Amino acid sequence: MAALELIVNREQAGRTVKSLLKSELGLSGTLLGRLKRTETGLMVNGGRVFTTAVLREGDRLRVDLASAEKPTDLQPVPMELDILFEDGHLLVVNKSAPLASIPSSLVPGEPALAAGLLHHLGEGASVHLVNRLDRGTTGLLAAAKTSYVHELLRRQLHTGDFQRVYLAVCIGVPKPAAGRIELPIGRDPASAIKRRIDPAGKAAVTDYRVLRESGGFSLVELTPRTGRTHQLRLHMAATGCPLAGDWLYGTEDRALISRPALHAARMALTHPVTGEALSLEAPLPEDMRVLL
Repeated sequence: MAALELIVNREQAGRTVKSLLKSELGLSGTLLGRLKRTETGLMVNGGRVFTTAVLREGDRLRVDLASAEKPTDLQPVPMELDILFEDGHLLVVNKSAPLASIPSSLVPGEPALAAGLLHHLGEGASVHLVNRLDRGTTGLLAAAKTSYVHELLRRQLHTGDFQRVYLAVCIGVPKPAAGRIELPIGRDPASAIKRRIDPAGKAAVTDYRVLRESGGFSLVELTPRTGRTHQLRLHMAATGCPLAGDWLYGTEDRALISRPALHAARMALTHPVTGEALSLEAPLPEDMRVLL
């Protein structure tokens, strides 16, 4: 069960429930409003309490985060999942391809990873994807079980507390063999999904490093410093070395690979509740290994 506990110390004694939850645990006013309207959302020493209650040293304050989750319209769908980490607050899954992260209005009725996670978590569960991956991208994706943990993880994204490293198979070899790409990205007005390099767009930064060269292809390590849509695919295409199989920014060739050759290989994050340092890896999938 997704819950938080705080035992009031001497310095915290005399403060209200609301004051402690906002300053010590970072709960928003909106979340507090939902919690106080539930029977089990806010408890002190096993009994229900309101946000105005003044706490004493030694009091045990418990927050039932799950009780404040909003119902979802998404229907659970059974599917095979490769879960690499899970506890009461979050999980990390190795996503397969082709599989959308969330349902798309462009492909109604298509199964999505979020629906599979809901089925895995069971009745009444909530799921909030932290880093979304394109339908054709494989690899590590983190999901929070409550909106509270989701917000804490979103604040970590693109900081030293939440780092992701991708592997891509590119056509050709980027020159130089390592560097930084800083090209702003905006929407392509001629397409509903395509992005383009746009001087008036949002800042986008990618670090890259060539790991291997083989038969006209290169295995490239990519570290996004920002999180723009299609950033890695577009940045590599801008260097003249698009991802193999990238039908949108390169050349589709299903004889080589049936998707853009991109894989979220490593993830390192600080658990937002326990403070534990998590480091996870997902091996390069078979279709990308074949290219090399």
